[in-house]
Amino acid sequence: MIEPATNLPPTAALLLIDLQKAIDHPSWGVRNNPGAEENVARLLARWRMTSRPVIHIRHVSRSPESTYRDGQPGVEFKDHALPLAGEPIVTKHKPCAFIGTRLEAMLRERDIRDLVIAGVITNNSVEATARVAGDLGFRTIVASDATFTFGRADFRGVFRTADEVHAMSLANLRGEYADILATDEIILRSYT
Repeated sequence: MIEPATNLPPTAALLLIDLQKAIDHPSWGVRNNPGAEENVARLLARWRMTSRPVIHIRHVSRSPESTYRDGQPGVEFKDHALPLAGEPIVTKHKPCAFIGTRLEAMLRERDIRDLVIAGVITNNSVEATARVAGDLGFRTIVASDATFTFGRADFRGVFRTADEVHAMSLANLRGEYADILATDEIILRSYT
């Protein structure tokens, strides 16, 4: 990972990961960060106001039982994260937004070196994308309060709350792959 900049340059891109209606399906269970959507909306408003690049990552699952499968309402973007005309949409079929997509090429073509990641699921697509971004040399920030996840059993079968899963995922990323910052700090860094 490249050392994080104190302030975000005008080219810093906001990657919005999998913010689709599928994530609201009750089958996912109990989530954390109930204010995540509000924080995503704040980041999105700030990026648009400062004309920074916004890239929407859309997951389309190939699994027939997924809430993210194509051809059903879950694949649609959530209202607080609707793309505007001209904002690129990258469709992925794997957790990582770089695998099987043109995301890296798009970022390199635009000379984008700084990424802010928000969206879902912290320990899945957010973590996978942030890890690869860090490995590819992008200065990466994950918005700790503009991401969320769900409770789940660990490898030994012990149930972990959504807050515990979220905190461990962010701990996995911190330092080697990304900076972990709250929305207010990210917005503060966007004043350049």
